[in-house]
Amino acid sequence: MEKLLEKLTSYNLFNYLLPGIIFSVLLEKTTSYSIIHKDIIIEAFLAYFLGLIISRVSSVIVEPLLKKIKFVKFADYKDFVLASESDKKIELLSESNNMYRVFISLFFILMIIVLYEKLLQDILMGYTSYIVIIGLLILFLFSYKKQTSYITRRIEIFKNKQNKENINE
Repeated sequence: MEKLLEKLTSYNLFNYLLPGIIFSVLLEKTTSYSIIHKDIIIEAFLAYFLGLIISRVSSVIVEPLLKKIKFVKFADYKDFVLASESDKKIELLSESNNMYRVFISLFFILMIIVLYEKLLQDILMGYTSYIVIIGLLILFLFSYKKQTSYITRRIEIFKNKQNKENINE
């Protein structure tokens, strides 16, 4: 367990584990649901997984929504990658930025669950597990697509940079 904890990056800690723990506690305090587990190891993995879900909602739903309503404006990804190579602080600022977005998502999800419990639970009771499973499937499909796009764009940026360096030689 100690070796596993040593491998947790600050990004994993602040964007997955911490939000998952906070979500578990707030969910228990604000609703009739409780997902806190007595076994600390299971709780840690559960919190991490919940944080991962919250993070994916923030990336796939919250971020595009905030961009669409022009609440935030992003630099081109190519510019971000190239600037990050020169200014290492950009990575740290981006990590903090992602953490704030994850907490926006955490409160958004919590609000939806509270509203669900108050307004829809009796109507949808028999279908809740299906809705959750289908929702998570769709969420992770779009997360996979977005992550693949990031990887592809980074490779393209690298190839373009290599081509420019080869031309200059």
